[in-house]
Order: sequence, then structure tokens, then C-alpha cells
Amino acid sequence: MGGTVPRPGAGIVSPVTDVPPPPSGPAPGPLRAAIWLLWAQAAALGLLAAYLVYQDFTATATDLASALVVTAFALGGAVLLWGLGAALRRRRAGARAPAIVLQLMLLPIGYYMVQGGLGWLGVPLAALGLLVCALLVSPPTTRALGVG
Repeated sequence: MGGTVPRPGAGIVSPVTDVPPPPSGPAPGPLRAAIWLLWAQAAALGLLAAYLVYQDFTATATDLASALVVTAFALGGAVLLWGLGAALRRRRAGARAPAIVLQLMLLPIGYYMVQGGLGWLGVPLAALGLLVCALLVSPPTTRALGVG
């Protein structure tokens, strides 16, 4: 049975020795624009969360638990958007997919806003989601993140 027992320290997967260097230089324009738009969305959601906190403290409470959950959801969304923008600024490729998913979530939100009579807000919101998605999957952004 010689040779059937692995050597100590040897694993199933060989160690990676050829790691490409991280991208250097300034980020391309589409990536910078996507980062700024994510941060703008985070700021807007943060302002909405601040308003909700104010309402939680001053409004007549009919269901305090639901109000706190909605406020926490808005705060969490703002933190998540800001963090994804920061990760993309550091050129972390793993932040691109969650950012795209969050932007695609704006499409049904915009659609139902249009159906509810808020087309003036729903259409730009859906367009913003599509714009950020396009910026995140553009070839300069893909090259800068080292994907593909």
C-alpha cells in the first residue's frame, strides 16, 4: 500500500502560486460612476431611514414592531449599498453580483410604482437600476475588477 497515504501537509488541492497582481491605476469611468451612484442611493436611503426614525419617535404608534422593522430594513439597505460601493472602490469582484441584484430589485419596485400612479418616481427609479447594472457589467468595469 505504499503511496496510497497522502504525505503530511499535502491536500487534495495544490496551493496557488501564480496570483495575478491587483489592478493598479485609477478606476475606469464606468466603475467610478457606478460607485458614486451606489453611494448616492445609500445616502438617499439613509435620509429615508432618518425620517423613519423621526416618525418612530413622534408619530402615534399603531404597530411599533412593524415600524421598527421597516426602519431597520432601510438602515440595513443604506449600510449594504455603502459597503458595496466601498468594496467596488477597492476593486473587490465579489461585490459586483450583490450590487447588480440590488439594482435589479429596483425594476419591480419601479413597475409597481408606475401601476400605483407614481410613474414620475417609478420610471426614473427603474432606469437608475438599469443604468447602474449597465455600468457594472461594462467591459472597462469587468477588466478593472479582474473578472473573466
